[in-house]
Amino acid sequence: MCPTKTAGIFGLLGEKRQAEKGFVLVAALMAVFLLVALGVLVFTVTTQDVRISSRYIGEKKAFSAAESGISSVVQNFDPANPGASAATNVVVDAGTDPDSRYSIPAPAPPASGPAAIPASGYSIGGGEVWGLSRYVTTVSGENTRYASRLPLTVGIGHGPVEITTNYR
Repeated sequence: MCPTKTAGIFGLLGEKRQAEKGFVLVAALMAVFLLVALGVLVFTVTTQDVRISSRYIGEKKAFSAAESGISSVVQNFDPANPGASAATNVVVDAGTDPDSRYSIPAPAPPASGPAAIPASGYSIGGGEVWGLSRYVTTVSGENTRYASRLPLTVGIGHGPVEITTNYR
């Protein structure tokens, strides 16, 4: 009778070991899945930071190109020929940054608001009023390397010009 009891006890222990082997396999798979998920999370966060940084750099370069365009339109503006200030895809600095460029459509009088605004300090008496003629354009700066584009609406005042509305 003893051998049968011993065989029965070993039989129960053998079944328990088979169940433990199944549990170890499931636990190992869960640990692998957890580590893979953690790796994917770290990779996603890291690449997102890189994308945000490159977007920020691209926007700064596009803004710098737009500022260069504003400087150009202010220096070259001629109210007798507003179209002469227009420019398309002008490279800001071909040597250092060939990917930053700006475009300027021809300045035009504004669609709303007054065509001229009074300028203080230019009235010379006799009922004359002097001011600045208003023009508006949109300067677009872009950087092709970072695929960033920034349009800036710019107001240009030209004068002093006489803006008296009185009949002489």
